[in-house]
This record gives sequence, C-alpha cells and structure tokens, in this order.
Amino acid sequence: MEKFISPFLLSFFLSIFFIWLIYPLAKKIIWQGRDEVRHLAKKTKALRVGGVAMILAFVLTLVLDQNLFLSWEIKGLFLALALILMVGIKDDLKEISWKINLFFQIGIVILVFLWGIRIEYITNPISAGIINFSGNWGIFISFFLVLIWILVLVNALNWLDGIDGLSGGTAFISALTIFFLSLKPEVNQPPVAILAMALSGAILGFLIFNFYPAKILAGTSGAMFFGFTLAILAIFSGTKIATSILVLFLPLMDFLWVIGERISEGKSIFKPDQKHLHFKLLELGWSPVKINAFFFSATVIFSLIALNTRFLGKSVTMLVAILLMLTFLIFIKKKIKK
Repeated sequence: MEKFISPFLLSFFLSIFFIWLIYPLAKKIIWQGRDEVRHLAKKTKALRVGGVAMILAFVLTLVLDQNLFLSWEIKGLFLALALILMVGIKDDLKEISWKINLFFQIGIVILVFLWGIRIEYITNPISAGIINFSGNWGIFISFFLVLIWILVLVNALNWLDGIDGLSGGTAFISALTIFFLSLKPEVNQPPVAILAMALSGAILGFLIFNFYPAKILAGTSGAMFFGFTLAILAIFSGTKIATSILVLFLPLMDFLWVIGERISEGKSIFKPDQKHLHFKLLELGWSPVKINAFFFSATVIFSLIALNTRFLGKSVTMLVAILLMLTFLIFIKKKIKK
C-alpha cells in the first residue's frame, strides 16, 4: 500500500508548494484575469492558478515515482497536459472564443488517439459481453467514442466549476473511485492506481484553497485537467466508461440538461449562463456548503454502487437515477418560475 500512499502525499504537498510559489507572482500580474460568468466567485479576488499547480504536481509526482513505468501512453498524457496548461493559461488571462477552445479540445483528442490511447472494446449493453473494435470501421468507431467521451467529460467538469470546491471535490471523489476500482482483483492495474492517487493528491492540495470562500480557482487549465485526466484514466482502467458515467452522474446530467434548455430556447449551447443545477439551487436559497454536500454525497453513493455492482446493476441504477434526476430538475424549474 505504501507505493500508492507515497504518490498521493507527494502530489498533495507539491500542489500546495506550487500554489504557494505561484500565488505571489499571480497577484503581481493580476492573474484573476477575465470576468467570471459561470462562477460564484466572479466578484472576488480569487486567482485562476489552481490548474497550473495541479498539473505540475501531478506530472512531477509521476516522473519521480520509482514504482511507475512511464509508458508511451503516459507520455502522451503528459504531452496533452502540457498543451492544456499552455492554452488554459492563455484563456485564464484573456478569454478565448468557444470556437478556438473547441478546436483545441478536438485537436487534443486526435493527438492522444494517434498516440495510442484508444477505446478498444466496450461492454455489450444487451448481452453484457464484449464488443471489440477491430479493423478499419472499428478504428473509426473507437475514435468517435474517444472524441465524445473526452469532450463531454472535459466540458461537464468545466461547467460544474461554478461553486467553490464543487468541480474539484467531485473530481477528487471520482479519482479515488478509479483508485479502488484499479485494485479490484478482476481489474488489477497498479499503474492506474498510482496515477489515480497522484491525481487525488494534486486535487486535494488545491481544494484546501478552493473551498468556500475560495482564494484559488481551478481556471480553464484546472477544469480541463479534471475532466481530461479522469477520461483518460477511465480508458486506462480497461474502458470502465459505465463506471465513470455512474460516478459522474450529476455533472453529466446537468451538462445534458443545460444543453437541452439552451437548444429549446434557441440559444447557443456554448454561451455561458447560470442555468446549471448549482446556480438553480443557489436561487432557491441553498448555501454553497449545502450544494457541495449534496453533490459530494450523491457522488459517493454512486461511487459505492459502481464499485460493488456489475454491468446490469449499474444499468438499473443509472435508469432509476435518470428518472429521479429528471423529476428533480423539472420540480426545481417549476419552483423557480413560481
């Protein structure tokens, strides 16, 4: 167990160290950067430097870890994170258009796919067997799945970053879930467990400064770091997409619901607004602490179900959760209108 605790602790302290190192510099160059639209902290002096600290801590921890072989795929992850860091810093200082942002995200997906990070099979939703993606058509299907999976997770976690600690806390619980999943006998992937613990440590170090009222924000680089890394780890851990969908059920449902509302109102799905669940709960009088508690409790429950059920159990849970969530969202929408 020591080989898993060590990267967690190292990444945790490195994350704190890099925040301590970067914070004074960020204050000098006024790194709070652009105006916030999706974040409660839009009127605060919180600096958008969390992503820089977390990415540096995560990568350095893995490079220094003697129990981890830096495979070709992990090096591809490093390259993608370096690009996310550069583009994220630029966006945090001066907002870039959603078109450029989306183009960059698609480019990152193409890069990691060509690098060899692919979904090679999925579980058959009907028979619970395996569907392999081989041959020319299989490669196209695999690329499409990787593209959708990464884009959805990156943007879902980014859109969740509206309340202090919300996106980071959800990502932290998800990373721990991947860690425990990797240790299960039927999965047995110690390298993925090390990656997950390094991710957990980096996020926890950041969360110390991010819980309400936040001094540090994740920024674009941090929010993309959450979603992208979790998406890649789900692929690394034997394409555990169903498990990850269940664990991240709330942000994914919120993501789809907001898109549906924007489309129904004839608005761009990429235009920032405050239609997200956490903003609606704020409007109903919930405090940021209560909203965090709600999201974290639900995520922990979904994580426990995901870790202790097979495909059929996950499917039934997901179906019931969708029905309950839709009912909840409709109820909130009607209550706000009144």
